[in-house]
Amino acid sequence: MLDLSVINAMFPPDLPEPADWERRFAPRDLPAGAEVTRFAPSPTGHLHIGGLYTAAVARALAHQSGGVHVLRVEDTDRSRRVAGAAEAFSRLLGAFGLAPDEGGAPGDGAWGPYLQSERRDVYLSHVRELLRRDRAYPCFCDRDRLARSAVEQRAGRSPLGYYGRWAPCRTLAPEEAARRLAAGEPYVVRFRCPYEFPGRVRFTDRIRASVTMRDNGNDIVLLKSSREELPLPTYHFAHVVDDRLMRVSLVVRGEEWLSSTPVHLQLHAALGFEPPAYAHLAPLMKAEGTSRRKLSKRKDPEASVDYYLAAGYPPAAVQHYLRGLANIRLMDVPTAEALASTVRLDGMRPSGPLLDLPKLHSLSREFIASLGPDELYAQLLAWAETHDPELASVLARHRDLALAAVAVGRPAGAPARKDLDRWSCFRDRYGFFFAELFGPAPGADDDRYGGLDPRLVRRIAAEFAGEAVGATTPEEWYGTLRTLAERHGHAPDTASWRREPGRWAGPPREIANVVRVALTGAPRSPDLFAVARALGPDEVLRRLTAVAG
Repeated sequence: MLDLSVINAMFPPDLPEPADWERRFAPRDLPAGAEVTRFAPSPTGHLHIGGLYTAAVARALAHQSGGVHVLRVEDTDRSRRVAGAAEAFSRLLGAFGLAPDEGGAPGDGAWGPYLQSERRDVYLSHVRELLRRDRAYPCFCDRDRLARSAVEQRAGRSPLGYYGRWAPCRTLAPEEAARRLAAGEPYVVRFRCPYEFPGRVRFTDRIRASVTMRDNGNDIVLLKSSREELPLPTYHFAHVVDDRLMRVSLVVRGEEWLSSTPVHLQLHAALGFEPPAYAHLAPLMKAEGTSRRKLSKRKDPEASVDYYLAAGYPPAAVQHYLRGLANIRLMDVPTAEALASTVRLDGMRPSGPLLDLPKLHSLSREFIASLGPDELYAQLLAWAETHDPELASVLARHRDLALAAVAVGRPAGAPARKDLDRWSCFRDRYGFFFAELFGPAPGADDDRYGGLDPRLVRRIAAEFAGEAVGATTPEEWYGTLRTLAERHGHAPDTASWRREPGRWAGPPREIANVVRVALTGAPRSPDLFAVARALGPDEVLRRLTAVAG
């Protein structure tokens, strides 16, 4: 073991002791059974929907127990940091109604800072403590030496790592280590694993119950190279210290970290910490033919959380869907009930849930349909202000028309029409109500008129504009359509067309379709009279006249 004076010289002289940090980050005053959970992403790229899923589950478990949910950004890997990624986490979590109780903003919580790069002294205190207990040691092996060891291990089909005869610095004489430190030779600090020939370890996972795995036998790096101006710890070490000092009681994380749990348990034990409970979530899956695969950041646009923001899925519907992925029993209840229900770890499966966008569309459609007109308008406008500024400008100028548009075909007090499953669909479904978005009416030779002679299209538009634009009742409106149909040789109603199709030039829908396309730009639309009332007589006349030429 190194002399204490040598160990102390490796660190800043005013570095606090671990006990000082224990006092500063005191245990939380929470009710019995309250869970402290954390979402701890690394700022190495866009937030994956699997990360949002993890955050949603962890946050729900904390809040339903009367506990606290923390956002901690694990940014100690400088080489992989992506500019702006850390700031994006808070924005994206907030956008989906999953903002943490602590973290995400400077000074946001007494157990911070919540960026690991700002907690360096915390980690150094605990690295020094492990060196003092001979549970860690300096390692001077350079990259070439480690690469040669890896080649030998692969050739002999041995596990990769720093152990046994491939761990020369583990048995380095203290005097030699002190000499090399004094000479300024670069080093890392490694954990002195308690098992050179590891056996098995058993632990409890809150989703998988009892888990038995091969224990860790590798002397992992705790503190990165002293060549760095400010050496930072590795993820494995930093998160163990942070979970202890932030008083995390339940770690909810992806299944990819299950294999690292043995080393994390060893680190907790070496530091004298009681480990938190663990719950490892199975990865989200995607159907591909008759098989399944993991959702891929590279292949699947829906893997990125930004995809859901741009598409305009309401945050509550996304929260509902994520809870349903965790507990299938919540998938088919109303959104308000799903968000008020508890998320149960014992209701989660160790196999990955399938990301099913049609189901999300269904939940989103039902949620939007449940909104009152004012709330629907507010949520739509909020989305458009960021993702469709032109639509936002139109909505802000024509609030009453927007409300009238979504109310078309809906009796007073009835649920909204279920033709919106994302805010991005509003422009396609309802954009024709707004002159700025509709543009010029389709010309008489447009295919949307069903192949009618353009001269007939122009006559119908002109005659209807002159005869029906002032109609005040549906009976007057549709009566004019029937009269027009007969005037131009078409059946006045569907029953007449079905009885004697040979008598007529065509069914009445061909005549109605001219008016429909002229007013809406599409051969399908909500009730035509209701559309005309929302547009107003001046706009109806403008569009019909444009087609009439």
